Amino acid sequence: MANTYGKVSGTFEEIQNAYGKVSGVWKEADEIYGKVSGVWKLVFSAFEATSFATVSSGSGTFTVPAQANAIHIQAAVGGGGGGVKGADYDKAGGESSGAGGGSGSFISDKVFSVTAGETISYGVGAGGAPGNQSNQYNVSGSSGASTTLSGSSVGAIFTLGGGSGSSGSGGSVKGPLRSNSPGTGGSATINASAVTSGTFRDSSGATVNVSSLNGGPVGTFNQSGNGATGGNNGNCGGDNCRIAGSTGAASYSGNVAGGSGGSSSGGGTNGSVGTRGSGGGGGSAQVTAGSSPTNVGRTDGASGGSGEVQYRFLRIQ
Repeated sequence: MANTYGKVSGTFEEIQNAYGKVSGVWKEADEIYGKVSGVWKLVFSAFEATSFATVSSGSGTFTVPAQANAIHIQAAVGGGGGGVKGADYDKAGGESSGAGGGSGSFISDKVFSVTAGETISYGVGAGGAPGNQSNQYNVSGSSGASTTLSGSSVGAIFTLGGGSGSSGSGGSVKGPLRSNSPGTGGSATINASAVTSGTFRDSSGATVNVSSLNGGPVGTFNQSGNGATGGNNGNCGGDNCRIAGSTGAASYSGNVAGGSGGSSSGGGTNGSVGTRGSGGGGGSAQVTAGSSPTNVGRTDGASGGSGEVQYRFLRIQ
């Protein structure tokens, strides 16, 4: 709906608040309708956008407020996949980096139609567990879970698949070196049609074009997509070589970094946990420097980042 104007001292100005008499008393109007080509249509609404709310774990429900007719998803993402530990060997000719987990699929600044008073159900995907099994030559991280949203009236809105966990397999203490595989990105399923035009009143009362929404992680209106593949540093060559852990996949089209890989310096560090649906970092394998370098083992991989849904309600005009 276009903005609504009225004459004030002979000049047309945009209407911010409207009043009408009810039983002889002036009261503020919530909505105004007018005939357009013989059809009654909404031409003014006093409803202002709600504040953003974020759910970052679990499942539950919330209710669409009276007069709202749309939900703005500023950010939503499935869980990231877990990274795996590094691997060390006994004179096998190399060492293994832990590969990084994949990231979850995402939405950034999409708007969907909803019905006032309906119940919205959500499920936020947890990040996948790391692959730190006792047998370092055969390890696998868990996949992140899907993040979902649906309405009791509008039905399924979206399912954002989580990233898969990384893995390493086929190795043995004296060789061969294991084969490492990074986690892959989750797939996005958008069930509902996005609202891409119209205006709404923000919390300050100002009129805003829907297409100008760009405050989400991607920074561009109406974005969604699949997750990304984690890093894979593979194997280094030479007994007791140092190799860092691999980075987890970034989420939100590269705008939220994945968990960092573990350091191979000195005693080494574990991989870092992913955030906001990004993949967990992999562990390292390293040696301690000296006159006779001695293999001191490997470090652990990390969990993928939990998913999230950040939303608010609008009245699209």
